[in-house]
Amino acid sequence: MVLNRALILGALALTTMTSLCGSEDIVADHIGTYGVSFYHSYGPSGYYIHEFDGDEEFYVDLEKRETVWHLPVFSEFASFDPQDGLRNIATAKHTLEIMIRRSNFTAVINKVPEVTVFSKSPVMLGQPNTLICHVDNIFPPVINITWLRNGHSVTEGVSETSFLLKSDYSFLKINYLTFLPSDDDVYDCKVEHWGLDEPLLKHWEPDIPAPMSELTETVVCALGLTVGLVGIVVGTVLIIQGLRSGGPSRHQGPL
Repeated sequence: MVLNRALILGALALTTMTSLCGSEDIVADHIGTYGVSFYHSYGPSGYYIHEFDGDEEFYVDLEKRETVWHLPVFSEFASFDPQDGLRNIATAKHTLEIMIRRSNFTAVINKVPEVTVFSKSPVMLGQPNTLICHVDNIFPPVINITWLRNGHSVTEGVSETSFLLKSDYSFLKINYLTFLPSDDDVYDCKVEHWGLDEPLLKHWEPDIPAPMSELTETVVCALGLTVGLVGIVVGTVLIIQGLRSGGPSRHQGPL
């Protein structure tokens, strides 16, 4: 994917923190960001999202014009009118157009994303697992994240989060791949972004200990047997010496 660096991005973030106003700093146990919306000219498209403690609660699908809950069960306890999100996106779009004109169409500064790949749980061959591609330090929030198995694209079992806003106004995104570990397969998380000169491949393969050869197993068994026999002999000698030294002593008194 070739991304046009000349595109301009603007963001409008409306953030609410669960803390009270006062003359002294108050440390909040939990932080919610509600109504985070941003719009960019690439596409063009945008995002409207609610988060709590860094986890996505829901976002508004701008094409389908509907609220998408991160977990369907959330919709049983709350509701959100997607029109509210669409109105915020329209405001962000208008604000972006003004910012573009005022900045004389100055291009945005692209950050270099940081990519980490790891498994959800310890890997056991033949046991279902999930690979996680954690992409941090994203700005602007336009990115392609794909999976490769043995160099070939994988589309089944793939899911991802929306862009999650960070305190420094950069973003992170998490991509998931469900898979069946095999010692014949290796995986790559492929990331394409304006901050990269070329696509970045983050490699992952199962860390499975190499099985011992028959010769190695025989040597290990022989060593174990030898150590065991030596231990028995040494223990027997020590017991005999202890019995001899601990026996009753003979004493001859005066006649």
